Amino acid sequence: MTGALSTTDHSPRSTVRVIVAIGALALGGFAIGTTEFVTMGVLPDIAAGVDVDIPTAGHLISAYALGVVVGAPVIAALSARLPRRALLVALMTAFLLGNTLSALAPGYRTLLAARFLSGLPHGAYFGVASLVAASLVAPHLRGRAVSSVILGLAAAILTGVPAATWLGQQLGWRSAYWLVAVLAAATVAAVLAVVPSSPGRPEATVRGELAALRRPQVLLTLLVGVVGFGGVFALYSYIAPVVTDVAGLSRGTVPLVLLAYGAGGVVGTALGGRLADLALFPSLVGTLAVLGVLLAGVSLTAEWAPALLVGVFLVSMIASSLAICLQLRLMETAGEAQMLGAALNHSSLNVANAFGAWLGGLVIAAGLGYRAPSAVGAGLAVAGLVPLAASAVLRRRERRTVPAAAARRARLPVN
Repeated sequence: MTGALSTTDHSPRSTVRVIVAIGALALGGFAIGTTEFVTMGVLPDIAAGVDVDIPTAGHLISAYALGVVVGAPVIAALSARLPRRALLVALMTAFLLGNTLSALAPGYRTLLAARFLSGLPHGAYFGVASLVAASLVAPHLRGRAVSSVILGLAAAILTGVPAATWLGQQLGWRSAYWLVAVLAAATVAAVLAVVPSSPGRPEATVRGELAALRRPQVLLTLLVGVVGFGGVFALYSYIAPVVTDVAGLSRGTVPLVLLAYGAGGVVGTALGGRLADLALFPSLVGTLAVLGVLLAGVSLTAEWAPALLVGVFLVSMIASSLAICLQLRLMETAGEAQMLGAALNHSSLNVANAFGAWLGGLVIAAGLGYRAPSAVGAGLAVAGLVPLAASAVLRRRERRTVPAAAARRARLPVN
């Protein structure tokens, strides 16, 4: 990692205290990951409970995603001056409130508003938590620290979402949101108890934070996320019919395939932090290229059940590593607006979700079958290499320009 990820707090801390503090931050990620995906698991129950059809209830998922897209840059820009532990508590309290309102919502419209409110703190929380985690460790371990926070979200897909879905089916869909509210309350208590206080940036301004959006490297990295990562959601959004209609398996095997996807996410999140610490930009290129190959492989071999299971695991693993590298690249290129950079990653991935699912739906509607979204996903991953190549060219120019400018200032010749 470069000096762009420097922090204001360099005080030494014991390994145990650091692990416990990062664990508290990851608990918040677990709560967020659970609420983000549990709506899909209990969607029929919600539809019946608020007296709408399932497609209409699906807008609740879109409302949450819209909250993430809007909330991440706005909250990050407005709150950069605040002390980071206090900001974490405020964000998780707002998240708790949104999920409590979801559990109490008397009808569809109020539930729609509550899901939007629940999504608002999502990206900003991960942005702040990533900075705090990075400040607790040595520079060469920052990738692993950030990935450990995001590991909470990956673990939620593996365990939290199935557990909350089961609870919602047994005790009613509202109980799933009550569970998330309890997790949010536990996160608030844990952050207050074990996360050390750290200052914000008193000199930060909204204009200065948003200036990061004018940086070409930030915009190119966001484009990589929207386009390249969209390929993952082109597959994931239609994984159930791929399992049943292409591989010819029963509906009962769909959870097993999703379990493989969740396990791949946990492994890939941990791997992504190590890859980023080793070589961030080359890891971005490598994971995106491999992702394209894997998605093409799933499209070609989905009829064979073992290949589909392995393919889904590997796609999730590499995609999760890519997501970590994208987050750290945004933190690196955002200058002083590191929190905004980290938060924007979650906005771009939610846009990728909508984009990939939309393109996947288009090719299915065109009669190309359920293999086609994976092929589209492979194309999107390859397309993501285009802005990444532009970023590489710009990066090379920047590296040549900085020494030259320094030499001119020192009135020394440049060899």
